[in-house]
Amino acid sequence: MKTLSKYILLTIVLVFSVNAFAQNGKIQSVKNDYRNFAYVKTSEVLLEVANKGYKSVDLFQKLANSFYFQNKMEEAAKWYGELMELNEVIDPEYYFRYALALKGIKDYENSDKWMEKFNALKPNDLRGKAFLSKVDYKSAIDELSREDIEIVNLDINTELSDFGTTEYENGIVFASARSGGRKYRWNEEPYLDLFSAEKIDSVTFGDVKSIGEKVNTKFHESSAVFSPNGKYMFFTRNNYFKARYKEDETGINRLQLYRATLNEDGVWDDLHKIHFNSIDYSVAHPALNLTGTKLYFASDMPGTFGQSDIFVVDVNDDGTLGEPENLGSSINTEGQESFPFVNTNGDLYYSSTGFPGLGGLDVFVSKELDQKVKAGSSRNFPIENIGKPVNSEWDDFGYYENLVTKRVYFSSNREGGKGSDDIYTFDITELKLEVEGVVQDKNSLELMPDSTVILFDKDGNEIERVTVGEDGYFKFDVEPKKEYLIRVIKDKYTSDEIRITTPNKKQELKVELLIEQDEQQIEPCDDLAKVLDIPIIYFDFDKSQIRYDAEIELQKVLAVLTKYPTMHIDIRSHTDCRGTASYNEKLSERRAQSTRKYLINKGVAAERLTAKGYGESRLVNDCGCEPSNESSCSEEEHQLNRRSEFIITSINGKTCDEDKE
Repeated sequence: MKTLSKYILLTIVLVFSVNAFAQNGKIQSVKNDYRNFAYVKTSEVLLEVANKGYKSVDLFQKLANSFYFQNKMEEAAKWYGELMELNEVIDPEYYFRYALALKGIKDYENSDKWMEKFNALKPNDLRGKAFLSKVDYKSAIDELSREDIEIVNLDINTELSDFGTTEYENGIVFASARSGGRKYRWNEEPYLDLFSAEKIDSVTFGDVKSIGEKVNTKFHESSAVFSPNGKYMFFTRNNYFKARYKEDETGINRLQLYRATLNEDGVWDDLHKIHFNSIDYSVAHPALNLTGTKLYFASDMPGTFGQSDIFVVDVNDDGTLGEPENLGSSINTEGQESFPFVNTNGDLYYSSTGFPGLGGLDVFVSKELDQKVKAGSSRNFPIENIGKPVNSEWDDFGYYENLVTKRVYFSSNREGGKGSDDIYTFDITELKLEVEGVVQDKNSLELMPDSTVILFDKDGNEIERVTVGEDGYFKFDVEPKKEYLIRVIKDKYTSDEIRITTPNKKQELKVELLIEQDEQQIEPCDDLAKVLDIPIIYFDFDKSQIRYDAEIELQKVLAVLTKYPTMHIDIRSHTDCRGTASYNEKLSERRAQSTRKYLINKGVAAERLTAKGYGESRLVNDCGCEPSNESSCSEEEHQLNRRSEFIITSINGKTCDEDKE
């Protein structure tokens, strides 16, 4: 779990009580191991104690935690389960960890049950609120997943940790434990350094080289990002500068951000600490926007919601930084938010344990966030889980994409990798979908050649039309996650239509359109709403804008006008009685003209359409307001009077007799 917490950023209290099993001779050493985050050693000793039958809240908490922070979720779930079996009062955070551990073994049903219990104990926790707001998160993630994408494990990965990729010049820069040397007590792996590798092709790289001895030290370095001009590099390091190693008062060495400058010899030099680094909290995982004017990072500094949050800070022209701002509760939770990345569109990608996901760290995206971020502005940014193949029940993080080359890198500790963390890559490919179908007679099911099938977008704009052959077959290319309307028309036949929403995965999309001979005789003066079963077009009170539901019905009017090219109609708009008669007449006129304008914009010739507003002069019920301008009618009754009608004024050379009308 390459989060801030893995680099010794923990908010849990490490008080070790061993009264229940003090007779074990190894317990004194494990106290220090646990306090110093040596979870491999801790789990070995505590497992031995537990297997001898000792039971206590303290034992099970620390044993489960030791496995949890090693990402051994099967063992963690087992011992959190034993902890819950004790039925003792415990910190609700253990309910959350148990739920996350269960996700790690794909037991989503039980995970959700423990999330519900967690939320009952901490109803104001953002993680619980996020879960309740999206209890169908699993199906939502499935819809966003791309099963057609194949990911590749990079050839430069080792049996140790390799993660956190960014592109630089003709290659990549990443963090790795491959350098050997002293081991980090958390996972018994060597400390991390930054390395570079030149790209040979999209998935193959040349020799891996250290980024430089002035950057890499005997402690952790990771998460590099480069300024647009390539002269500056921001990166993460332990609080170790000029050979001085500093800890806070609890003995924790925090993470800090540094800036290096590329000198004339091509060496990263002139290292500077960021001014808001602190001995008391961590600052890590930098990411720059396209212009290099904003730096995003993760931290547990004061004002953080949970274990680590995503922050943003302005980058000044001289490379110095302003004052950081928390991105708020729509991005951050009481869990872990880390590893931000901003693509060239301004979309923020980052990893989180706090929002509903598949397990461990999942990658989320907030579209165009960089453009929305302004000092003191609202912090309400919609987010979305990006789904598989990037996300899994394991930790998935360090997302990076190049929208020019269509190349993505991300890191994961999922099963099947070479080491504890590996770098994966894939191409961004456009998902190609087709919708196909046949046109048939509604009664006989015979194929209907020479029918015209039209594809519209969700707003009623025509995209494509085809005339089917003897086989009645049609096919359209469509995009994923889009809404479409497919309509068939044929002379002397009724029309048929169907709305579809395309998935985000490859699958067959088949529709069936059924038409029958049009026995309805359409005459001048007929009302389309009655003759062709087109509902009345309604408006909101005191408004003239076309409502979304009205737009759907207007598309049916459009279909009729397309089918009968000689038809002319008069659009008649009406209001309810509320308001003055003169105002209502003007309002209805605006509504009539708004409806006419909509149809003209959709391709109907202007001379085929007339429009007039009648105000409150033609109510369809007894909801008049005169003389007091008041009415006891319900809103639903008033809405029946707020309508547009479509009267056929001429068709096939016949005109409407206005006197008769």
